[in-house]
Amino acid sequence: MKKILTLAVLMLAALSLQAQDDPYKEEMDILDAQGEAIMKQYQVLKQADPNGEQAVTRVRVAHLAQMLDSISNEQLLLVKRIIRENKQNHIPVSYIKEAMYDLGYEGLKEALDPKAVYYSDPALDRPKALLAGYEKRAPGKTFHELLMQDMDGKDVTLSQWVGRGNYVLVDFWASWCGPCRMEMPNVLACYERYHDKGFEVVGVSFDKQKNAWQAAVKQLGLRWPQMSDLKGWQCAAAGLYGVSSIPSNVLVDPKGVIVAMDLRGKALGDKLREIYGE
Repeated sequence: MKKILTLAVLMLAALSLQAQDDPYKEEMDILDAQGEAIMKQYQVLKQADPNGEQAVTRVRVAHLAQMLDSISNEQLLLVKRIIRENKQNHIPVSYIKEAMYDLGYEGLKEALDPKAVYYSDPALDRPKALLAGYEKRAPGKTFHELLMQDMDGKDVTLSQWVGRGNYVLVDFWASWCGPCRMEMPNVLACYERYHDKGFEVVGVSFDKQKNAWQAAVKQLGLRWPQMSDLKGWQCAAAGLYGVSSIPSNVLVDPKGVIVAMDLRGKALGDKLREIYGE
């Protein structure tokens, strides 16, 4: 089940606006209520069939997930409208703070317009830091070199694979990261489909424990090169690429220029299909 963008979170954000009416609260509350109703239906299904053994349960869960996706998209569109229509007041501040990850690079860049009245609000410090991170790996930037070790302890550099005539997905992940592991089957499917056409993946692990890293690679069936300095969030990749959450990635073109970032799920497959065709 995809976590809905706000569910009560943006409701709380609206309530936190100080000395200012929020004309969008009722509209957001309606979407929140719809999302909560769907989540209640999901909980009932899980209680009745915890492991999803019945086909009807799986079908129903998939349908509820689609409904949540739709509501989440509506909420995100509403947040973008709030930002667009309120550059001359502070109404967008709480919405930006709570929805910053969902806004993505382009949306956050639009939200953090230096000309907006709310731009200097201290509550936007974290969104600004996130945007600064995005800027380090934004499309159009040349990839940043990394010197790390492979799983055998041998020194390797990112340039051994990147900038050598192929598209390369530099995949930031860790063995302890649940969402990373959930995304791996999708990455693996894309790798298997396009590797013969020149597509490569390089895993950059945010692990600290070498054994856990090695075990995860084996368990997940990852067949592409791996590198890490085993420093966790203090690793070189975090600073150079502005990565503050994982999974994350950059897609680099044959000349070493970043063409996309944070491609996950269907978005990764769509981008590779655009490059390589069916």
